[in-house]
Amino acid sequence: MDIQFLASQSVDIPVVEQPVPIQHYLRQPQRLINALAGSSKIELLGNDLFRLKMRPLKFMMLSLQPTVDMRVWAESDGVVRLQSVRCEIRGVEYINQRFSLNLTGHLQVINQVVNDQKETRLRGKADLEVLVDLPPPLWFTPKSILETTGNGLLKSVLLTIKQRLIYQLLLDYRTWAIAQLEDETLNQSGTLPASSFLS
Repeated sequence: MDIQFLASQSVDIPVVEQPVPIQHYLRQPQRLINALAGSSKIELLGNDLFRLKMRPLKFMMLSLQPTVDMRVWAESDGVVRLQSVRCEIRGVEYINQRFSLNLTGHLQVINQVVNDQKETRLRGKADLEVLVDLPPPLWFTPKSILETTGNGLLKSVLLTIKQRLIYQLLLDYRTWAIAQLEDETLNQSGTLPASSFLS
């Protein structure tokens, strides 16, 4: 039985600007994807291609572990885009052969003036679609129950990504910006950090 699951999630996050604008940070897909998923779950496949090992998902009687290959890149206008290019389901071969996943997303910096104050925000949206031919034991479950369960599962996946984006990405941006500033100061003064004498 073929069935489709859908979920969408939007973000609108205020950004505390650091000495280095966040646009520079967003041009680095590796840092961005690590902030979104955690480096232990990410494998670099190419310049802007990453393999993400998702946490195991429970769907009805099935336990699924998707591995998704994603392309993440920044366009010339500064918009960061994400597109899944391949997916594998580990653990259930029947599902793996009858499963397709499409994840698209974008993130952009919005600069605006509110009450004479300059404000920077990150705005974006992710859409997740799964098409699957379910195994015979699930054919007797009403389609409405399957759709509600599946849509809820996809929504929880996107919500987890959103929560990491709100907290982890902004934290990593701050850490990165401070490091950039320190590097620039050292390069200008020609002084090596104390740690280099200890290594």
